[in-house]
Amino acid sequence: MATLYTEQSKNVTKTWLLMAVFFAVLILFGWFFSFYYNNPNILYFFALFSVVMNVFSYWFSDKIVLTLAGAKLAKREEYFDLYTSVENLSITAGLPMPKLYVVQDEAPNAFATGRDKNHAVVCATTGLLAILEKPELEGVLAHELSHIGNRDMLLSTIVVVLVGFMTIIADVFRRNLFFSRSRDNDNKAQGVLMLIGIIFSILAPIFAVLIQLAISRKREFLADASGALLTRYPEGLASALRKISESSKPMERQSSAIAHLYISDPKGLRFGKKIGSFFATHPPVEERIKVLVG
Repeated sequence: MATLYTEQSKNVTKTWLLMAVFFAVLILFGWFFSFYYNNPNILYFFALFSVVMNVFSYWFSDKIVLTLAGAKLAKREEYFDLYTSVENLSITAGLPMPKLYVVQDEAPNAFATGRDKNHAVVCATTGLLAILEKPELEGVLAHELSHIGNRDMLLSTIVVVLVGFMTIIADVFRRNLFFSRSRDNDNKAQGVLMLIGIIFSILAPIFAVLIQLAISRKREFLADASGALLTRYPEGLASALRKISESSKPMERQSSAIAHLYISDPKGLRFGKKIGSFFATHPPVEERIKVLVG
């Protein structure tokens, strides 16, 4: 089984690689735009925009996620058990105490975010705190702290921003192809360029989302394993996952952009193995429990 810090350096490398790919794809979009409209300023704009968005996604992705989730800062006196559990587990894991947030929602769920272990956030719903026993809650919190220790949340939160902006840019690109005038080319050449642009603008966001989902599923398995090693009680997390999966309540406030950050799909969706292997944000609960307790 993986240890808590096994994947740190790999995740850092993947994060910088992801940002580089995003930069390259945006530049490619910019080049195509500038060629299609015969305006080199468009390429310069895309280059500057990609740099700004990479920096923005690194520094402010956690704030974006918390806003999308509708999370509020948890007060120690109000959520004392949550605080003490996270404190004890943080000490065991050798991690700084993360900031704690709570979402007022009856659906049981939780997530972690932040750019590094010194700027980390753990968030739980009130529904989760209401239905879990202490060993189960510790299992979920250990799972989220493992995301922090493995630096999964940096990778995941940057993916949120990059995939979202990729989708927006592709949508703007398609609209402009149809409703704006392009450079004065013959109809055949312009038709070929339009077809290439449409195909690229459709496939790029889909490809980005599939990568996002694949990364999410892999990191969930690793966090389960690392969390179980942290508590030395895999049955606690397995029991919590079982309770969460049995809840029929989807979260009231949902955003597909951050669905992969939660410990369980916030929409309460359950996919078959074949479909889930490509389009689910999380592995099947049965597989996760089997890995934990056999």
